[in-house]
Amino acid sequence: MPSISREEVAHLARLARLDLEPDELDHLSGQLDQILGAVAQVAEVAADDIPPTSHALPVTNVFRDDLPRPSLTPESALAGAPAAEDGRFRVPQILGEEQ
Repeated sequence: MPSISREEVAHLARLARLDLEPDELDHLSGQLDQILGAVAQVAEVAADDIPPTSHALPVTNVFRDDLPRPSLTPESALAGAPAAEDGRFRVPQILGEEQ
């Protein structure tokens, strides 16, 4: 089992710019030791003959075919707009740029 010392936790805390109290260092060293132990167990299970997977089940494409369909004309799209100009929606200027 991996073991992380109180001094190593203090060093990590300094690198992370954390000001930890002595009792916090003791507490975190135990927690980090448990985390490292769990990671070591996972590393033991991982084998070279097992292919990496991203999903437990096969993923299939569920999209429909992309077929052209009738849509709005520019005039009908702009019919409900509060303001239009040169075949486009006219919106208030927000960045303060010159036109």
